[in-house]
Amino acid sequence: IFSIVVFGSIVNECYVNKDSQHPELLCIFNENESACSYGIAVGVIAFFGCIFFFVVDLYFQQISSVKDRKRAVLLDLGFSGFLAFLWFVAFCFLANQWQRTTLTRGFSQGADAARAAITFSFFSIIIWVVLALRALQRYRLGTDMSLFATEQFGTDPSASYPGYPGGSGVESTETYQSPPFTETLEPNPKGYQVPAY
Repeated sequence: IFSIVVFGSIVNECYVNKDSQHPELLCIFNENESACSYGIAVGVIAFFGCIFFFVVDLYFQQISSVKDRKRAVLLDLGFSGFLAFLWFVAFCFLANQWQRTTLTRGFSQGADAARAAITFSFFSIIIWVVLALRALQRYRLGTDMSLFATEQFGTDPSASYPGYPGGSGVESTETYQSPPFTETLEPNPKGYQVPAY
């Protein structure tokens, strides 16, 4: 969600005309096109990465190979750490360029969007660091194979396997019982006539 706010606010309101004499659109962050482009790029990468890892999390239990599960967790860890770094750079870059911006009449209309992009870039750092730490925790938990094995085993690793159920509790001394419903049947039950063909 934060990535949508960042790149959406930059695309929609951070390109403004400086004044009526300059018809071209300029980036509100100190007229530095790189600042707007970087914020948009990181926001789009984060958005599509979130969609990808959401799908991976949905299908994680269906991944049968332990190696593939481990790779998925490592990919999540690496991507989350990398995006935390990218958001940190985005926050520093956008805040620095915003600090150097002199607000003119044309630039004042996009000031709130610029502040929102900077604020949500900062929040994104926190979120992606938390996601990286959770992926690291999942990886460390997976070293004892409890994460990467299916959930067919109990949560207590020292618990033994359950035994075979004993049955209904009524023990029979007979070795053979006749099956039910095997009485001698009449060849023509009452009330039913066999059709002649």
